[in-house]
Amino acid sequence: MEKHHIETMIDEEAVNTRIKELGEEISRDYAGKTIQLICILKGSVYFTCELAKRITVPVIMDFMQCSSYGAATKSSGVVKLSKDLDMAITDRHVIIIEDIIDSGRTLSHLKNLLAQRNPKSLKICTLLDKPDRRVVDVDVDYVGFQIEDKFVVGYGLDYDQLYRNLPYIGVVEFE
Repeated sequence: MEKHHIETMIDEEAVNTRIKELGEEISRDYAGKTIQLICILKGSVYFTCELAKRITVPVIMDFMQCSSYGAATKSSGVVKLSKDLDMAITDRHVIIIEDIIDSGRTLSHLKNLLAQRNPKSLKICTLLDKPDRRVVDVDVDYVGFQIEDKFVVGYGLDYDQLYRNLPYIGVVEFE
């Protein structure tokens, strides 16, 4: 692993405040309904759990695992699905929860896959969005923060499996 250090990009207080706002917005949008959150493993676990605690309508949670990174810092372009859902989503209000949207390949692939399973509605919520890196158009319904094209860690995001547990978003600065 290259020598590096982490600089704070978005502090813990700002992350918590924004997640609370997203929870309130989703709760308003789905008033009187039950929603099924689909957490994209591994990176979205922290964000999904914190968001779910702040949503006031009934929530069902399920998990999928896919990636297009491996141990690299840039997307490989190949989306690999390694864990599918345990529950059906037919006729349910579904929100895909992602930690970060970069190229858009993974989310575009997932949204198309899940849309074929006939949910009542299908939306995307991401903690971080990097629109400058987009190579595939994907509509994102709920965005925590739009960030510039930097390699970030914390709040579930990792660098070679490290730093997921940081309570803030940090930029990896290579030396």
